[in-house]
Amino acid sequence: MIPWKVVNLEVLSGYRIDVEFADGSHGIIDMSDEPFEGIFAPLENEDFFAQARIENGVIVWPNGADIAPDAIYDEINNCQVLNHAA
Repeated sequence: MIPWKVVNLEVLSGYRIDVEFADGSHGIIDMSDEPFEGIFAPLENEDFFAQARIENGVIVWPNGADIAPDAIYDEINNCQVLNHAA
């Protein structure tokens, strides 16, 4: 099993995505501070951003933009650890 494979997502308001991974961990990705440049430029439109879907365990958009699942897995799990310790 690849733990960072995305198995479920829900697009939330404010450029956020609630993500669940194959190992059962989950969290919210907040992309509201992202510059949305280059291939990510269309994501600045919230209607387009809301078209996020899962393809082979990766969050993708219709224009081919994607987010590296291992990076968001690490970010979410590190935040959970920091929040837990606080």
